[in-house]
Amino acid sequence: MSKLLLTASAVTFAATGAFAGGFERSGNPVGFMFEAGNYAELSFGIVSPKVTGAAAGGLAPSGDVAPSYRQAGFAIKTDLNDKISVGLSIDPTFGADIIYPVPSPGPGPYPIRGTNAELNGDTLSVIGRYKFSESFSAHVGLRSVSVGGKVGIFSGGAPLYRAGFDTDRDVGYLVGAAFEKPEIALRVALTYQSSTTHNLESTVFGGPVPAALYPEVELPQSVTLDFQSGVAANTLVFGSIRWADWTATELNAPLYPLNPLVGYSSDSWTYNIGVGRKFNDNWSGAVTIGYEKSEGGVQMNLSPTDGYVSVGLGATYTSGNMKITGGIRYVDIGNAGALESPPGSGVANAQFSGNSAIGAGIKIGYTF
Repeated sequence: MSKLLLTASAVTFAATGAFAGGFERSGNPVGFMFEAGNYAELSFGIVSPKVTGAAAGGLAPSGDVAPSYRQAGFAIKTDLNDKISVGLSIDPTFGADIIYPVPSPGPGPYPIRGTNAELNGDTLSVIGRYKFSESFSAHVGLRSVSVGGKVGIFSGGAPLYRAGFDTDRDVGYLVGAAFEKPEIALRVALTYQSSTTHNLESTVFGGPVPAALYPEVELPQSVTLDFQSGVAANTLVFGSIRWADWTATELNAPLYPLNPLVGYSSDSWTYNIGVGRKFNDNWSGAVTIGYEKSEGGVQMNLSPTDGYVSVGLGATYTSGNMKITGGIRYVDIGNAGALESPPGSGVANAQFSGNSAIGAGIKIGYTF
């Protein structure tokens, strides 16, 4: 089965990621390690969410609380011999960006910010793969994971609370195995990624916080099952199932009376399935469907969404050693309650519904 087809199948996930469990924006994929020969890729994406709702019984419309964002990734892999491969990837794994405006007595609907918060993190992975045979292989690696951010809470334009969290890195690992039948493009790969723990040096209102009060946050462990198989001439079915342990993640802001700032009541299960088709020697395409279950309850303020259904389209053009893949993804975002008030009550002070996102991306791959 042509590598061209496999690339088009993957891009609707990798280059257009929009929403996933917690504040994850990418699953730190390892698919590049299965490319034939020496290989490098660059990916770029932009996601434009629309998340609106209202608080105070619908009396205070929120406006769009989720700004657009961009992301980029890089991966390279080389074969040391016919059994051993090594690779390096940089992945924009985590992100959350939220702005809750409040009604203003002045001109315009929402010129004063209510709450704004941002969390960001990336993953640098070094991975090795060993082929026991044409059918069986194992992969292991080290992951350097970062997270940091800031939060500001305002009332009538006056700051009630502001905190900054310096970026912190911790080292985790990944381990997995794969079964393949190249003659029918069959591959089933299972990958476990460990959790990482971060002690975030912090400031409150611009002043340092004692080290004893630095918040500690755990980024979750996960398990991902990727699969693909040829089902007819030039036709491939592919997909993934991913579990992430988000109930282990909680962020308590220092000296903030309404903690936790980040917390989850359930883990996430994310499902993707798609079909790819090779049209000729230069072109192939794919369509994907994604699903994450709505869990109900009150969601965290940094991500007032609850599950999603998505559909994606991707196409790849190849010429010589170069392949260029583009993809677009539409996401129907699940309704959610957020802004728990009072904390721990399970009562949402805001409701968000009828929301969506569009993601577009491009990936450039080169075999050398």
